[in-house]
Amino acid sequence: MKVQISVTWAISELAANHPKCQDHFLQNNTIRLLVSHLAYETIEEHSKYTIVNKNNMPNNIPSMHAVVVANSAHNAKNSQDNNDKCHVARPGGLDSGEMHQTSNSVTIKSGPSMKVNQTPPQQRREKSRRRVALPGASIKRREFEDPATRVEMKAMAARALWHLCADNFSICKTITESRALLCFAVLLEKGEDEVKYNSIMALMEITAVAERQAELRRSAFKPTSPTAREVVDKLLKIVNKGDSDLLIPSIQSIGNLARTFRATETRLIPPLVRLLDERESEVSAEAAIALIKFACTDNYLHVNHCKAILEAGAPKYLIQLTYFGEQMAQLPGLILLCYIALHVPDSETLAQEDVLIVLQWALKQGHLMQDSSLETLVLEAKQRLEIFQSRALY
Repeated sequence: MKVQISVTWAISELAANHPKCQDHFLQNNTIRLLVSHLAYETIEEHSKYTIVNKNNMPNNIPSMHAVVVANSAHNAKNSQDNNDKCHVARPGGLDSGEMHQTSNSVTIKSGPSMKVNQTPPQQRREKSRRRVALPGASIKRREFEDPATRVEMKAMAARALWHLCADNFSICKTITESRALLCFAVLLEKGEDEVKYNSIMALMEITAVAERQAELRRSAFKPTSPTAREVVDKLLKIVNKGDSDLLIPSIQSIGNLARTFRATETRLIPPLVRLLDERESEVSAEAAIALIKFACTDNYLHVNHCKAILEAGAPKYLIQLTYFGEQMAQLPGLILLCYIALHVPDSETLAQEDVLIVLQWALKQGHLMQDSSLETLVLEAKQRLEIFQSRALY
């Protein structure tokens, strides 16, 4: 397994420094092999193609992973009647021990013109032997490795997936259709430090792609998805804790998913608002940027989210950031304040906190108004507040 660790590290380095290599690894089944290492001892082992039989489940309640597997199989593009169009390559000439070793290496082939007996028996035996010959492929061989080596292999697998999925829609889609998202969620809580860090970085990259790709958002992070809910729960737990090296990637991941949350999903807002009062400017800035993604006009539910941000007490923190914050936090704080003023201009809280005066002050600050788009945003927010607050006087 130490050789596999070195190879996996090399894959991660190639993917990080030469992004053009990503698709080559995808075409050569590297993603699935990495996910298998990630899933080992993390979640219950199941084939990606397993279909859950609810009648065999106790009390007809499937496990979360079983539901995820069923959803993945149901939503796959090539999901058709496997009885007519699929052929499972059965290892030939193997004893029972070898059959056990290859139980996780079954290959499913499908196609409109596939025939059941198309592959000769000898060729199937050769393919089966090649699969058995893969070093470390069997669970038994992994069990003989010491725990530290297994943890290191898991960390390297997560690291490789992190760099492979960066800005790559195809790989992100492949990962989200496998068990990897569930693995990342489990490892964020139970993994070693390096495994946790690599897992959260992989999630951050996947959510960043999902932010730009509506198809990935709808398929992998829809509100009804058990895996998506599990991932969000783990991210929220880290944000609530607030003192971890995983904090900033978790904030960014939640921000990336801002357009996937329903109006009733308000539990994410208060923890982010509390981080606006963080001593570290970087944390405050990232929290403000994440909240901007909830409050900006591009988010269909921006009015609902702005009201939730107001109810969480954000204006007082944003005013402090605008007046006294470092520039890295000052600009996001001002932008978020403008969006709230634009979308909820009739708020009594904004009037009581003298947000209009803050915006007037900001317009006079040359270092803040260097960006013409920001100046336009501040002017629009100021005008909206003036209109509604002048009406309140009569």
